[in-house]
Amino acid sequence: MPIREGDFVLIQVEDKRFLKRITKDFNLNYKKRTLKFEDVIGKEFGTLVNGFYLLKPNLEAIILYGFKRKTQIIYPKDAFYIAFKLGINKSSTVLEFGIGSGALTAVLSELAGKVVAYEVSQEFYENALKNWDTFGLCKNVEAINQDFMDADLSGREFDACFVDVREPWLYLKKVHSVLKNSAMCGFLLPTTNQVSRLLQEMDGLFAGVEVMEILLRKYKPVYERLRPEDIMIAHTGYLVFGMKIM
Repeated sequence: MPIREGDFVLIQVEDKRFLKRITKDFNLNYKKRTLKFEDVIGKEFGTLVNGFYLLKPNLEAIILYGFKRKTQIIYPKDAFYIAFKLGINKSSTVLEFGIGSGALTAVLSELAGKVVAYEVSQEFYENALKNWDTFGLCKNVEAINQDFMDADLSGREFDACFVDVREPWLYLKKVHSVLKNSAMCGFLLPTTNQVSRLLQEMDGLFAGVEVMEILLRKYKPVYERLRPEDIMIAHTGYLVFGMKIM
């Protein structure tokens, strides 16, 4: 399908990537190269124009290059593993709170039947909604601008949960009360002392508890001198997972 006005295009030139919406005033300059609206409109995705590759963005590209950030996002290296670890599918209803800029919510939304997402900060909440709306994402997300502790979830049960707040142990009993038996719950924490406190409070509520971090090292894709890139995405947070027990 040819590129039309209003489409988002992932533009790669040398080792740089840009995610741009193609409008009549579109103009991209890079090292004396120029890409204009008329150069892009009507071209097929995958075309090379003036040294610029015109690529169709996937969800990872949208999150990394398109989402506006008011907080640190959960990086794709963590987000896609989290979704896998939670064991969700199209029949799952997932609870999430502490959604930040909405990156993980977008991943969960693609895989789950429904996501119920809470964010206490109005600024973060509105930014997440704007991110989703811009890219037509999260149509199956029920987003609430409220502290999860104040949420009325009478009669509701969830197949999985993910928590990204500073003191998750304060919410554990409430989370436990709305999860189905044996449902997986995950947490993201930046420091080891927070993880230690969480582990103490999880005792007796969750089984099969695991703690991990994911380090991602990319390689320079040059076949004559293949070696790691100089900069890597290393520690972004500790992941903790456990399954609800009765």
